[in-house]
Amino acid sequence: MVVEGLGEGKDFKLYPGGGRPWDWGETGTRHKPGIQPADVQELLDHGSQVIILSRGMQLVLETCPETLDLLKAHGVDVYVEETTTAVHHYNTLAETTSVGGLFHSTC
Repeated sequence: MVVEGLGEGKDFKLYPGGGRPWDWGETGTRHKPGIQPADVQELLDHGSQVIILSRGMQLVLETCPETLDLLKAHGVDVYVEETTTAVHHYNTLAETTSVGGLFHSTC
């Protein structure tokens, strides 16, 4: 993946006003059980009102139920999608909305 201002990489964390590479090792994320609450906290901290969670190109990456519960508790709209769809959705929303996203480019 290539992200404007961040360059090329495998996984990214994007939020209103910025982003960075997404290092799964920071929170112990694995394909299963998937995206952890700690993975999305940074997106919330940066004011994301909508969050896009990418499952990878083959939908292998899962999302922990606790992560979805956290986002619901914060009143955040969340979309869990295949990466290509997630990127398109993010780019469309970013034009008008405070959107954050986690993007996994492989599997």
